[in-house]
Amino acid sequence: MRKIYLLLLLCVSFAQAQETLSGKVLDEQNLPLPGAGINWLNTTISSSTLEDGTFTIPYSPEHKRLLISYLGYPTDTLDIVSPQYITHKMKPAKGSDLNEVVVDKTRKSLERSHVKATNVVTMGSKELLKAACCNIAEAFETNPSIDVSFSDALTGTRQIKMLGLTSPYLLIAEENIPAVRGASQVYGLSFIPGTWVESIQITKGAGPVVNGYESISGQINYELLKPVNDIPFFLNAYGSTDSRFELNTHFNKKFSDKWSSSLFVHGNARVSKNDMNDDGFLDNPLGKQINIMNRWQYNDMEKGWVGFINARYMRDEKQTGELGFDPDTDKFTTNHWGSEINTDKVDFSGKLGYVFPDMPFQSIGLQSAFNWHKQESYFGFRTYDIDQKSFYSNLIFNSIITNTRNNFATGLNFTYDKYGEFVNAIDYSRIDNSVGAFFEYTYDNANDFTVVFGGRFDVHNRLGAFVTPRMHLRYNPWEKGTFRASAGRGKRAANIFAENQSLFGSSRTFTIANNGGKLYGLNPEIAWNYGLSFIQGFTLFGKNTEFVIDFYRTDFQNQAVVDLFASPQQVLFYNLDGKSYANSLQLELNYEITHHFNVRTAYKYYDIETQYTTGMQERPLQAKHRFFTNLAYETHIVDGGKQWKFDFTYNWMGKQRLPYTGSNPVDEQMGNYSPSFSLMNAQVTRTFSSVFEVYVGAENLGNYQQKKAILGADDPFGSYFDTSIIYAPIFGQMYYAGIRFKIK
Repeated sequence: MRKIYLLLLLCVSFAQAQETLSGKVLDEQNLPLPGAGINWLNTTISSSTLEDGTFTIPYSPEHKRLLISYLGYPTDTLDIVSPQYITHKMKPAKGSDLNEVVVDKTRKSLERSHVKATNVVTMGSKELLKAACCNIAEAFETNPSIDVSFSDALTGTRQIKMLGLTSPYLLIAEENIPAVRGASQVYGLSFIPGTWVESIQITKGAGPVVNGYESISGQINYELLKPVNDIPFFLNAYGSTDSRFELNTHFNKKFSDKWSSSLFVHGNARVSKNDMNDDGFLDNPLGKQINIMNRWQYNDMEKGWVGFINARYMRDEKQTGELGFDPDTDKFTTNHWGSEINTDKVDFSGKLGYVFPDMPFQSIGLQSAFNWHKQESYFGFRTYDIDQKSFYSNLIFNSIITNTRNNFATGLNFTYDKYGEFVNAIDYSRIDNSVGAFFEYTYDNANDFTVVFGGRFDVHNRLGAFVTPRMHLRYNPWEKGTFRASAGRGKRAANIFAENQSLFGSSRTFTIANNGGKLYGLNPEIAWNYGLSFIQGFTLFGKNTEFVIDFYRTDFQNQAVVDLFASPQQVLFYNLDGKSYANSLQLELNYEITHHFNVRTAYKYYDIETQYTTGMQERPLQAKHRFFTNLAYETHIVDGGKQWKFDFTYNWMGKQRLPYTGSNPVDEQMGNYSPSFSLMNAQVTRTFSSVFEVYVGAENLGNYQQKKAILGADDPFGSYFDTSIIYAPIFGQMYYAGIRFKIK
């Protein structure tokens, strides 16, 4: 690997020098216009703006006129006399009504970047409306890069995986501030309403070092709606046949040309009991949630300042277990088995950025956040309480070396976590803190080659002092072809109880093979991730087509192994003694059948094995083979906003290795592998105008249900009880409907 790094550095060092022209393209409200076309008049030299509106294009003295084009705006022609940084504002044509055109011709709902060195898939707000996306955990049903499954038979919580690894190996951030971690690892995504989100960026493999050292299989960053660009009022109401009801309202106010504020209010409840598989247990928990956030934005583009302040409170309550369970009379008794999970969450965060007016390529930013997460819960006779107070701060400086082809980001960050954790009254409280410095260098020739070298040095009170190296490379060998490579190291402290709460709903005893480590007696997890990706865009039968190949491998140097193979009455936690790896191959084809009719299809193969006490075994509850298809069709917008939208998603999951149950009585066994099965979801949306629409949909149209979801359901206080072996839905068809209303 060192030889590869050295070779790439030499390639960069001896690259032929070339002047470039850089700049930024904005709209009339000083908001960036991503995807704007940039090209020199009467040449084939072109570029496009990135998500922040910036661009870079090769320059030579014979280039005099620059064309800038963006959908819905007339093309502008600029006279260029020297390669100086430019900022250009696009203006719509006078007297023209372009609003409908913008809606009809918006960016793709799911996009892969051809210009970034990292392998990033961006989900726009349009993608989040394709399914019953009530929270972020449910937002990935139409995205082939993320696998979604249920974590247990009690809570209805969706678990996400990337590259075959569960969410603890992902860095999940809110506007690049780590958000879902520690105590919130299992339920945290369900606490983020989908209507609050503007876009989601999914990065496969080793991510940038700027955000930290914990990510191993990738990063998910979600961007919230920006007050400066929000509408005055938004309403979303939702109801489903499993008695789930939700209400979302957004209020926005522009106080001045610099200050804007949004108030987000979310509430949901499940009010009646459902047991569609007739096992005597609730398929989904009864519960309610109130979630409120106030968000302020400050913009002073002339002086180069931008800032955000967020304040949020959430209360979530869940009750699950047997149909007859009443917490007032049955809690901690053998009358009926039951569980309650109550969570309070308070968040404060702020971001302040400054762009140097005379040097637009140079900026400095400060991110800070305080989070308090308190969960009080019990599962039968087992109790689990966790309280986490966290503080995070990240100072980032961006600039160039000599010219805009050589960029760098550097800075310092600090993390503090205070845990109060009790498992059956056993105290596992602790304090984690770390301070780190990072540096990331980017070489971009503004044409067909980008390479990023990043590294950080951190000192952690329990992980020690360590270095995190990462590398990303992009090369465009020909038109619409993009090759990427990445490699990097990740290190993390496994929160074995918070991350495996599904196991509390069982009779398994918890055993930790303590070897003197500082993390529950275990050592930190360390892994290397390597990846290759290739994207090719082309025309097939006159229609736009995109083919993608992704291959990633994760090698663990150490892992906190969760062993469910030793005994069905026990779960073992111990340090890896041998090999553990995850290979992921994804083939994806995206095709535009006709205008407004797109098909997205993918095949995924996983080879994931870990050394357990019983030998090398496939990772449980992970299908080796998966097939995915999404069909999306929209009619043309007519009569001031009327439109139909149709979405259909098909998932086929191959057989999955199941945890060992062979020593149980025959009636309480599940075999070695699950059967393969298919799932189908669909949604129809009718837009009556630009401000009102109605949607109806269905999940699990084929009515597939896991035949035996809970072992020992007839004797939940016995030794065979287990609700954690879930490979498929436990409830049948579910239908839903909702409305969306806006005041613009």
